[in-house]
Amino acid sequence: MIRKIVDHQKLTTEIMNLLVQKFPDGYDDNDIITFRNSKNEVIEAVEVRTDDTIYLVKVGKRLVKALEDFVEDPNDKDDDSSEDLDTENNFEDEE
Repeated sequence: MIRKIVDHQKLTTEIMNLLVQKFPDGYDDNDIITFRNSKNEVIEAVEVRTDDTIYLVKVGKRLVKALEDFVEDPNDKDDDSSEDLDTENNFEDEE
């Protein structure tokens, strides 16, 4: 299975739809996964899955705003940028 860490700026329509479906009322502290990236920085993310990919979407105020904007206009985002990760839980963070 492919693993990708995605920042709010690089969310695709597909990932936004997955987030809205999984967290229709928003996410809470129990939904957040915390881990350290290769630079030893603490990353907080929520997880959504497709048949072949696990997406870890970084959380924060900007993600909340992006989700709110998406729910208002789901055709506004159509970027397909995210970071591929290896399958050994060696998480890399985007710059």
